Amino acid sequence: MGAGQPVISVLAKKKELVGDHKNAGRQWRPTGEPVLAKTHVFLDRQGPGKAIPYGIYDIAANTGWVSVGTDHDTAAFAVASIRRWWQARGRHDCPAATRLLITADAGGSNGYRTRAWKTELAALAAETGLAITVCHMPPGTSKWNKIEHRLFSHISMNWRGRPLTSHDVIVNSIAATTTRTGLTVHAELDPGIYDTGIRVTDGDIDALPIHRHRFHGDWNYTLHPQPRDTTNGAKDSRSVGGPSPRLCTESLRNPDLTGMPEPAMNELVYQLAQKLHELREQGRLRQRGGERIRAQGAGAKDKLTTADRVLATVLYLRKLGTRDLLAQLFGVNGSTLTKAVRQVQPLLAEHGYTIPPSTARFRTPADVTAFLANSSPTEIKPAC
Repeated sequence: MGAGQPVISVLAKKKELVGDHKNAGRQWRPTGEPVLAKTHVFLDRQGPGKAIPYGIYDIAANTGWVSVGTDHDTAAFAVASIRRWWQARGRHDCPAATRLLITADAGGSNGYRTRAWKTELAALAAETGLAITVCHMPPGTSKWNKIEHRLFSHISMNWRGRPLTSHDVIVNSIAATTTRTGLTVHAELDPGIYDTGIRVTDGDIDALPIHRHRFHGDWNYTLHPQPRDTTNGAKDSRSVGGPSPRLCTESLRNPDLTGMPEPAMNELVYQLAQKLHELREQGRLRQRGGERIRAQGAGAKDKLTTADRVLATVLYLRKLGTRDLLAQLFGVNGSTLTKAVRQVQPLLAEHGYTIPPSTARFRTPADVTAFLANSSPTEIKPAC
């Protein structure tokens, strides 16, 4: 806002049934002339249907824009509402804008887990040339989303006690909402059809020009207007159907990932190495059913070194990603990684180590690579 870039708060208001249904609140009427309304609310399939108000609140300008949908509250409907606002108001209010910040709830049609929300926003970013940053309110904190108490609360007070008998009544009631602090609201009907059940694949998500922020990248991310560049440098092997490249183990020891400085990580490996070696020998002894015949070191090699097992467990406890993601990073299968974690985790507890979870979240090896490329040396407090 300080740089003159637009900042909006978005939310889908409660769905309303259209018709002569009871509406909470009170309204002044002439004596003996109450408005008759149905006390039990049921959707009339033959009637006018329902209304889905989706709001965009411009925090700096103190203006609201509400699209009243008639079909389904989908991600496509949500982004279409933002597109309408931008074409009609946003680009005129901020003609030099290069970025757009959106604050949204964690769930619903604009939830952080909704894949279609991200793909639709990527298309909007490409159309407008804006870098669109989304910051989701953590679950349970939607009351701090500005639109809740600066727009929707006033709309509810304005139409209280009045049956919402038609879409025109709803649109006009919303547009008539004002406050003493200067709030103005524009409302319009969106009769578009928005299909549900649209599938977005992993490949579609991987192809998005999305940058996940270092703090809670699942809640905070930026969609860039340019498509992902695959012509220069190394190509992502997933685009040609190959396996994900394994990152160098040394790069995974980055303090931003482990939560501890490199010397502390080395000390941790040193403390656990002897015990892990003893556990390995005990396991081999049980498998053989007797003492070893060949010299120590002969036979099949471990898929993970002692240092890798400790590192993998630390990253697992940091909750940086799923078990399958960590297995890809270390070039092993999921069962091998699980076995390593089960060996190392009790030893960490015995030595008094507590590994705090990280705020960073990754979904693919490419996300980890991008994170490491953008990371800078940071002083990290020991995790013990």
